[in-house]
Formats: sequence, C-alpha cells, structure tokens
Amino acid sequence: MRSPWLNKLSVILGPRPPVSWLFLCVVSLLALITVFGSSSSSSFDSVTSTWVPENYKNYRRLKKQAAIDYFELRTLSSGASRQRELGFCGKERENYVPCYNVTANLLSGFKDGEEFDRHCEVVGQGKWCLICPPKDYKTPLQWPAGRDVIWSGNVKITKDQFLSSGSMTKRMMLLEENQIAFQSDAGLTFDGVKDYSRQIAEMMGLGSDSEFLQAGVRTVLDIGCGFGSFGAHLVSIKLMALCIAGYEATGSQVQLALERGLPAMIGNFITRQLPYPSFSFDMVHCAQCGIPWDKKEGMLLIEVDRLLKPGGYFVLTSPKSKSHGSATGTKIRNMLTPLEQFPEKICWSLIAQQDETFIWQKTADSQCYSSRKQNDVPLCKGHDASYYQALSPCIIGPSSKRWIPIQNRSSSSELSSAELALHGVSPEDFFEDLQGAEDPLPPFNMVRNVMDMNAHYGGLNAAFLEEKKSVWVMNVVPVTSRNMLPLILDRGFSGVLHDWCEPFPTYPRTYDMLHANGLLSHLSSERCSLMDLFVEMDRILRPEGWVVLYDKLGAIELARAHATQIRWGARVIDIQNGSDQRLLICQKPFLTK
Repeated sequence: MRSPWLNKLSVILGPRPPVSWLFLCVVSLLALITVFGSSSSSSFDSVTSTWVPENYKNYRRLKKQAAIDYFELRTLSSGASRQRELGFCGKERENYVPCYNVTANLLSGFKDGEEFDRHCEVVGQGKWCLICPPKDYKTPLQWPAGRDVIWSGNVKITKDQFLSSGSMTKRMMLLEENQIAFQSDAGLTFDGVKDYSRQIAEMMGLGSDSEFLQAGVRTVLDIGCGFGSFGAHLVSIKLMALCIAGYEATGSQVQLALERGLPAMIGNFITRQLPYPSFSFDMVHCAQCGIPWDKKEGMLLIEVDRLLKPGGYFVLTSPKSKSHGSATGTKIRNMLTPLEQFPEKICWSLIAQQDETFIWQKTADSQCYSSRKQNDVPLCKGHDASYYQALSPCIIGPSSKRWIPIQNRSSSSELSSAELALHGVSPEDFFEDLQGAEDPLPPFNMVRNVMDMNAHYGGLNAAFLEEKKSVWVMNVVPVTSRNMLPLILDRGFSGVLHDWCEPFPTYPRTYDMLHANGLLSHLSSERCSLMDLFVEMDRILRPEGWVVLYDKLGAIELARAHATQIRWGARVIDIQNGSDQRLLICQKPFLTK
C-alpha cells in the first residue's frame, strides 16, 4: 500500500510546465550578451535584474563568466521542449571527491603535508557528468536501524581491507555477506564506548555522561572519529558530535560515518584552519586520531584552542604501549612531554589523567591572559578569518564579545535577546527565520540528514527539533553572505562555512535531502556556474534523495531547467499567491548505466 506521502508527491512531481516563454527569455538574454560583449551577468539573475558595468580590471574574469553563461544558455535554448540530459561519469568516479588529488597537488608543488590538504584551485574544468552509484548500492536502512547496520556495497571498503585492519576495527565492525554491522558497545581501547564516555564524564567531575549538558557540553568535534561509534553514542544522549577526518580513497572514516547517518565531513589538521569560527565547540576529542600534536611549534594545539569555547575541554586518548621500552612507548612519551608544558602557555590546565586519557580545560578566567609570561603564545590582533586560512601562531583572547564560558551559556537552541545582540540580530529577525522555515514535503522516515545550503539563523534545523524529527542538519553558511555561523553554533547546531563556487568536502551520496532558501539569487553575483552547482548537488545527494529550493521565480525556473538536465524529477509550486517566490521540489532517481 502506497504511503500518503508518496501519493502526495505523485501529484506534486507531475508533468513539467510549458517552457515556451522561457525560451523567449533565453533568446532575449542571448541578445543582451551579444550587445554588451564582455559584460557578464549570471544566467538566472539576468531574468530579473539590471546590468551594471564592471571595472576594466575585472575584464578577463567577466569574459570567462560570459562564456560560461553563454554555454549554459545555448544548452537551454537547444531544445524548447526538452533539455539535453547529461551523460554518466565512468566507474572510476563512483567515490570521487574533488579538491583532494594528491598526485595533482604534488605536481603543483605542494609538499610537507600540504599535498594531502584541500586544493580546489588545482581542480581542472572537466566535462559535466553524473556520478552513478556502485553496482551493489542499496537504499540505506531507515533510522535508527541504519545507524548500526549499513550495506557494504554503499561504501568503498572491501572484505580484504576489513580483514587486514586492526583488532579494534574488527571489534567495532562485523562484515557479513552484504552488510556491515557496528557494535554500539564496542570500539576504542576500553570495554565499550559507553564505559569510555562515562569515564570521561567522571574525570571531568560528573556523575555520568548524562550530565554533559549540565556541564555546558553540547557540541563535540571528534577528530579522526574511526567509524563513528563514539559520535553515535553522543548523539544518543542528545549531544551534537561532528566527526572530521582526512580524505581517504578507501575505508574512509567520514564516508562510513555519513552512511550511518552521523554528522561528518572531510577536514584536515595539517596546514590550514578548519572552516569554523573561533569558539565553535564545547569539547574537542581525539582518540588515536594520528595528529602529531607536538609538531609545528604547537600551532595544531593553537587551532584546537581557537575552536574551543572558554571553559571547553580537550580530550586526548593515546594508545597504551605494550612495553615500557618499546619504540611505540618512546614515541608517545616524546609527544606527551611537550603537551605537559605547552598548554600552560595558552591558558589550559590538565584537570585529569587516567590510563591513556588526558583532559585539559581551557580557562574560563579572563585574568589568565593578562598574567602570562613573556614567552607565552601571543594574543591575536585583528579579524578572525577562518575559511581555510593558514594556521595561526597566536590565540584569541577575552577581548572578543563572544568570549563567554560554556557554563554561562544558554542550554536552549532559542537564544535570549542579550545573546542575539552579541551577533547583531534582532529578536524579530530571529523568530521570523524560524517561522519562515517551511515544512518540506518529503516523507521523513526516508530522511536521516539534511544539508541546509543557505542556513541563515538555523531556522530549518530548529523547525525539525520542534517537530521532534530524528534528523540532523548540516547548516552551511556561504562565505560571501553575512556570517551567522557563530550564532548557529551557539544554538548547539552543526554548521560550516563554505564557498558554493567550490565542491563541498564530502563523499558522493552522503545526504538524503538538500535545502536552500534564497541561495540561487545570492549566488547571482558570485560569477559561479549554476550547472556546476547542480552537478555538485547531484554528487552529494543519494539516489532517491530530495531537493527543496525556495527562491525568486526567475531563479527557480532556470533551476528547474537544470534539474531536468541532470535527470531529476521536478515541479514548481506557487505557495504564496501574488508573490514572485516559488518552491521547487525535486527528487533524484535511482539511475544505473
């Protein structure tokens, strides 16, 4: 028997509206491009806005953009009744992640670890194509069953790779015929994840890990998260745990965590800051994460300090050495020796040590920064830029208006007027964003995670919580928009800065739904290719996943045309009579070659 949701969607995703009038608009736009020559306008902004001349110094960039616009419009005008659909990529791109090509990075001169970092400038402009799922790909199991059992064909890990992995991985995963089962009470170096989590809480002076929230810990950055068992447990006790790990061609930690429906993204502790603002997390956790904390003159620890809120915790678990004189034991002692000294230079204190686990707490006392020694790490001066900037040799002091200890912060996602004022947001705008978060139409038993591509204040995330939906949201704030990511993170949500002219740092097929309110109009001035954006959205969306776009009529109509080119089912909905705003609902089909 069909679900009522599916019956509703069968009406919504009906025949496409006529495009004859759009074809006339396209012809007009081609004429404008011919008249103005090097002047450029985004292919969708031209429908509704006036051309503005640019400075001559931007001539080459504008000329390149005009060529992109012309190609997109020529493709659209090649057939008035049917758009040309994109072809499929080769099998080698089934798990393709742009911007992470070690060979190309080495050829471009990156070295000393930088070759493993994210370099979108090295990515060449290839032919547009659609990435097909692997031959054995299956629709993920519904939550919460899908958290503990995934289809082995959905991720790039072979039986031989599993059998050659360490004993810890074998304890955590059971590889059956076509499934991988994760043991919810196994992993790490203890009797179980629950025991490990309880031990951390007790070392912090708490009765159990159920008291993390009372201690001000709501958000956790889990570095090198394995396959997400610790994060899965934290999510089960209502914490937001985000996994980050470097790009891996096979057996990826991030890919497996996302396939389980857990928050994760690709991120490296190498040479650049992570794309989060200062004071983003209440706890940073590293259990055998492989980061050389004693290297780079402490700048990796300085990056942790930048990410931690005042009063936050850094939890480090290093593997036990089998014998006191072993090479492994010597290496660990060499790493821990500077860790015993350096934290004092950045106003951290070691509050507990048990077995191989160490917990430092960042000071909540602003006086610490004025009483430090002359050779301590200096305080930063100027703007806090945090979008893949070089690692900084200085720390953010208490002069920031967001320097608020975690114990003094609100435990609710609804911020007070005083807290909103810190971000320059009025209560009226804040609650308008919450009220404006439309309830998307897809059936939620098929959705585990959602990417809000233009998150504003996190209203969609809050709406899901209010409706008690078992869905987590990756709140993305475009780098060229007003940076409301600090506000989103202060609400206890997950989020990240991103430039939508570049690919997103994740693996293919990792999100169940993509949502964007006003993103297309916002990108109209960014000189990005709209087709590049849609091909990237198709890459990160799983088969049978959903797309919900809310924007101006001109942007939505061109977006619908692009949606047909990448083989999505699409329908435009007028949800406000008399308004130029439209809703575009799309579903990606389960395509195979």
